[in-house]
Amino acid sequence: MSVEIAASCDTVSKVYKSASGEVHALTDIDVEFPVGQVTAVMGPSGSGKSSLLRIVAGLERPTSGWMEVGGVMISTLGARRRRRVRRRLVGYVFQRPSDNLISYLSLLEHMHLAARLRGRGTSDEVDEVLTLLGLAPRRGNLPHQLSGGEQQRAAFGQAVIGDPALVVADEPTAELDARSGASLLGTIQRLAHAGTAVVVATHDEAVAEASDRVYRIERGELVR
Repeated sequence: MSVEIAASCDTVSKVYKSASGEVHALTDIDVEFPVGQVTAVMGPSGSGKSSLLRIVAGLERPTSGWMEVGGVMISTLGARRRRRVRRRLVGYVFQRPSDNLISYLSLLEHMHLAARLRGRGTSDEVDEVLTLLGLAPRRGNLPHQLSGGEQQRAAFGQAVIGDPALVVADEPTAELDARSGASLLGTIQRLAHAGTAVVVATHDEAVAEASDRVYRIERGELVR
């Protein structure tokens, strides 16, 4: 049975220039991110996984190679068009729970704002996502009234509103305790298996074990 691919990298390389010379962050990366699966990207600090995540999310362009998301070749787009495509096709979750939320908006307001920014998403979908996340009773709460684990679940919720092609998360369990991290992993799996492609950069072996596929990067190269 064929697998639908939400996003893919084809011979992606990234070179940063500095005063001391060139830094080869990524070299000829070929990866695919299937719909309905959690893909973990693992590697030590400085391995290139953060660079890969930024390219996959459309935050940066590769130096060479091609990056496609939702059928759009984003690696050839300028910053403005890439930003528009990213808003429509990519949800992003930052490592720190508080970085994902606006202090004066309730959880429900976050979800409706995400739907408006993406240009699609209904009140019924918002209700379904909040129920799936176990956050429906908290819909009126402000971020400071949520635990760190609840904040990260809320961040994933607003990331999937409007059916993006891809959700990208940078170390989403890093600042959570073991119990909250395990709960978040369950949330990530449910969202993915409901039809979203999720890409997670992580050091956490528990995240890797809970993922459908794992890519490992060392010194900018894919070692699987």
